[in-house]
Order: sequence, then structure tokens, then C-alpha cells
Amino acid sequence: MNNTEKAQWNRKLDERAAELESELRTARADEDEAPTRSTPHVQVPDTVDAAEERLRGALRGAEVERDVSELRDIEAARERLRTGEFGTCIDCGVQIPLERLEAMPASARCLECQQRHERTHPIEIRIPPAL
Repeated sequence: MNNTEKAQWNRKLDERAAELESELRTARADEDEAPTRSTPHVQVPDTVDAAEERLRGALRGAEVERDVSELRDIEAARERLRTGEFGTCIDCGVQIPLERLEAMPASARCLECQQRHERTHPIEIRIPPAL
């Protein structure tokens, strides 16, 4: 991979990182602005409202975890760019198709290895307990 191609991939990674950081700032701002039970003039939620809020909170938390994880993947992709391993599957060593890298520049695995990884490492959404 030549220096021009490395610069292009670094730009793509930078752009995606900036998007994720913006999403995280928005999530933090939304959480800071969310009414709490101690906020004056907030209705006391019924059981359904409380359950819905817990579910929304769990989903927000999962989105934040996903974004932070992708930022870590971007840093790992930058390291692979530096070491010349970018575009090579970390599990099987085959070249990752260009289409996959275009769609997800931080991809560390070919599609087959990624599918196997996802089957053996399922995602779990944790719903906070009722207060």
C-alpha cells in the first residue's frame, strides 16, 4: 500500500471517528438534559413509563458501548495501517475485500471470520433493574 492510499484510509477513519465522537457528545448531552425524579414538575411515572424509560436507557447505553467499541476498532485499524497489516484478516490472514473496507474501514476480519466471531461472541443488552 502506498502513502497516498494510506492517507486516504486515514482520512476515512478520521471521518468515521469524528461522526462517532459527535454521536457520543449528543448522547451525553441528552442524558444530562433528561429529567430525573428529583427535577421539579416531573410527573411520577407509572410502571409502564418506568419500564419504558429503563429500556430507553439500556438502548442508549448499548449505542454508547457500540460507538466506543468502534472507536477502539478505528484505533486498531490505524495501528494496522502503520504496521502494514491493514486490509488483512486478523483471524485467517486473507485479504479483506475492498468493498467491505469501503463500507467499514475499521474492519479487522473478512466477512466469514466476522460472522464466526459474532456467533461465538453474542452482543448482550443489559437492562437496568427497577428502582
